[in-house]
Amino acid sequence: MRSFLYFVLFLVIAILVTVLTAILGDQGAWYFAWLVGTTMIVLVSAAGGAMLDANEENAAQNPPPVEHRHSGAGGAE
Repeated sequence: MRSFLYFVLFLVIAILVTVLTAILGDQGAWYFAWLVGTTMIVLVSAAGGAMLDANEENAAQNPPPVEHRHSGAGGAE
């Protein structure tokens, strides 16, 4: 029964898209590109934010080691 409901849902979506394409005509491709582009921008921004958050969390838990340099007379080692 669940598969049938999915089939009906996708059938309704396909019919709606077909009707919208007929109404929009030549502008349909522009709207499609706008939707895909906006979706990609949002997804890339969300992924970048998640990576930044994970990076900051990792840096807070594991601070980088501190190097102590000893320079001799005249800076030669």
